[in-house]
Order: sequence, then C-alpha cells, then structure tokens
Amino acid sequence: MDKKEYGPEGMAHFAKKVEFLDNPERRGDIPPEQLLRMFPIKKEDNILDIGAGTGYITIPAAKIVDGLVYALDIDSKMLDFVNSKANKENITNVKTLKASMDDIPLNDTSIDIVLASIVLHEVKDLSTSLNQMKRVLKSGGYFVCVEFEKKESQLENHPRIPSSLMEQAIKNAGLSIIQKVHPTDFLYIIIAKK
Repeated sequence: MDKKEYGPEGMAHFAKKVEFLDNPERRGDIPPEQLLRMFPIKKEDNILDIGAGTGYITIPAAKIVDGLVYALDIDSKMLDFVNSKANKENITNVKTLKASMDDIPLNDTSIDIVLASIVLHEVKDLSTSLNQMKRVLKSGGYFVCVEFEKKESQLENHPRIPSSLMEQAIKNAGLSIIQKVHPTDFLYIIIAKK
C-alpha cells in the first residue's frame, strides 16, 4: 500500500477504519479462530469471505485451509491491506477481489464455504446478494451468516436485520438452514447448506 497515494488525511481516515473493523467488541468478542471452528471447514476447501475488510476472518481462514480464500470487498484500500497482511505472514492462498456482493466475479459452483460476517446489513438488495452467493456455492457447500440482532431499542441509524428476516431471506434464496446460534445477546450465526 503506497501511503503517498492516499495523502495524510486519507491515511488517517483509513487507519481509523482499520481500527474500527478489527475491534473485537464490534465483532461480538468472538475471535475469528473460534468463529471458524464453528463451521464445517475441510482442509481442501475454497472459501469466499464477503466484505472481507481488513482480513479479520480471511487471514485466519487461509491458515487452516490449503484451498484458496477469496477476500471480496468494494474498497481497494482494504484489499491492499489484506494483501499486505498475507504477505507479512507468508500466506500464499489469499486472492483479493474488488467487487460488490450483488455481482461476484467467480464461476458458478466454485466455492465450498461463503462467509458473510457483519456485512449483509449494508446491502441494498439482500435477495440479489444471497442469490449470487448461492450461485458460487458448490452443491453441498455452506453459507455462513454472522450478523447483529436487531433490538427494539436500537436507533434507526444503525441498520440491522433481525435473525427471523435473515432466516427467511436465506430460505427464499433456496438454501437450507442447518444451524442457528446466538453466541451473545446481540449476535447471531446462521449456517445454511446448498
């Protein structure tokens, strides 16, 4: 990542964004390694990390599989950051993709596990994005959704999708829910199978 490219103001904003995205409290105090152990990951799996951000899940996932781990994000600075992290740790199975969730640039049935962690509340059209994720999943592949639960007392300026609505949207996309977990009061995990 070339610091000159972003200027001092841009780098300060980028550093704040990285700090926010990597904050464990934002992610429900669940370390990425613990989160990954909850999923049916095999050594040879190819994984797609949707909205990869800083590589919070991408890098730990790449350490436990021999397959490729695709880090998809719309922010090229974040993808540069993920590449930098992977290079520092000599991780060679991370591939970055600058794209949105509603147009994933991967072949049909090419991915074993799609992870969407704390990102689906940001999409404009949840149905389109879920259908794209289903399209790239292999038959028998897993979709894993980690999101914040919507509480009655929450302010409207914090977008959230209640687990009941997410569950219905996942079913509408043609995926079968096999597990739903609330590891904390404000976080839910849904695992579905194609």
